[in-house]
Amino acid sequence: MSDIPQRRVARTAKLASLPLGVAGRATVGLGRRMTGRSAEDVTAELQARTAEQLFTVLGELKGGAMKLGQALSVFEAALPEDSAAPYREALTKLQEAAPPMPAATVHKVLDEQFGRRWRERFTHFDDVPAAAASIGQVHRAVWSDGREVAVKLQYPGAGPALMADLTQLTRLAWLFARISPGLDVKPLLAELKERVLEELDYTLEADAQRAFAAAYADDEQIAIPRIVASAPKAIISEWMDGRQLSSIIASGSQDDRDTAGSLMALLHYSAPGRAGLLHADPHPGNFRMLPDGRLGVVDFGAVARLPGGYPVGLGRLTRLAVDGDADGVLQVMRDLHFVRAGVKITADEAMNYLGPILDPLREPSFTFSREWMRTQAARLADPRGEEARVGRQLNLPPSYLLIHRVTLGSIGVLCQLGATAPYRSLAEHWQPGFAHASGELGD
Repeated sequence: MSDIPQRRVARTAKLASLPLGVAGRATVGLGRRMTGRSAEDVTAELQARTAEQLFTVLGELKGGAMKLGQALSVFEAALPEDSAAPYREALTKLQEAAPPMPAATVHKVLDEQFGRRWRERFTHFDDVPAAAASIGQVHRAVWSDGREVAVKLQYPGAGPALMADLTQLTRLAWLFARISPGLDVKPLLAELKERVLEELDYTLEADAQRAFAAAYADDEQIAIPRIVASAPKAIISEWMDGRQLSSIIASGSQDDRDTAGSLMALLHYSAPGRAGLLHADPHPGNFRMLPDGRLGVVDFGAVARLPGGYPVGLGRLTRLAVDGDADGVLQVMRDLHFVRAGVKITADEAMNYLGPILDPLREPSFTFSREWMRTQAARLADPRGEEARVGRQLNLPPSYLLIHRVTLGSIGVLCQLGATAPYRSLAEHWQPGFAHASGELGD
């Protein structure tokens, strides 16, 4: 495949093949049940084949289709095991794999971004990509001063393809419920569409990476590669070796898992206070453990800008809930507009909804697990349950939307790792309002 398929008809046809495939498999499944196979066996096979087709197409199309697959990958831990198992491997492959651009297209992008004499900037450039993602791919090279560098290039036509994909996928959101009943991707798609233009601007991404690199310069636990050069559709930064987080999820020792999870939690809590930014794309392909024990972080296209750090009110609300102050929780939820005026929710209902979600903050350390994540997801999604009724009455203000999504995504990765992490102590140190719940809410 060369660049992203840009003709809307071609891309729509690819995506349109998905429901046709589902319908065909359903017909085959009916036939197999009639020949005596159990409904459970047939359903499991249909889920596996649907997932395989779904994520294969998302990967081939790159753009918004692959970006959705990557975003979903961090929530895999919340899905029932019999649904998650068939396509966990497919999700992992999506995190850093996509058909590459040919060398001629790569050279054309470099010509446009750095001029036709771009080769003079390198002593070596590898035409074969080292990694590929949703809207760009990375090449390994050696800069003129001898430094190994990563050259990130945006696929030609990424912008129109990204918007077309997300629009089309919104119409096909029902497909994901075929894999896991209750999985609603429409809110995630809406948020991805809002952030498309920002992620396509590599100048903004380079600025965010520079801010992170400055905030964590010479840090003993977190490593951010420095920017060497940048252009609107290309970023050159220091190369970072290390073991992929997906590898640790698949086969890491418990010490590996605990170390990686603790450092991911540290980044999540400390970045807004240190850099005024929150890394907002927490899928495993963006993290690796370096040989010196630090957590390496890449890809800063999606960030939340929090110049004042985490909102004080969020820390205060969290602490009141952990301390069991139901009346205080409900009052802060109303003050922050999580509960709109006129909505009738009791303090006990608010606490019953929030309480179990905050288990990781109740003890000095918490062991995250897929089982815990699935329990919480099932509790909140059960349409017959009290928590689901309360959840439908709550409001998520726009200023908290990305923080909420990134927090859930980060916790999802910790659950995939099965890591034990000092979550509470990190919150006490880094989250404003958590250590002392009294005082003004702030912004």
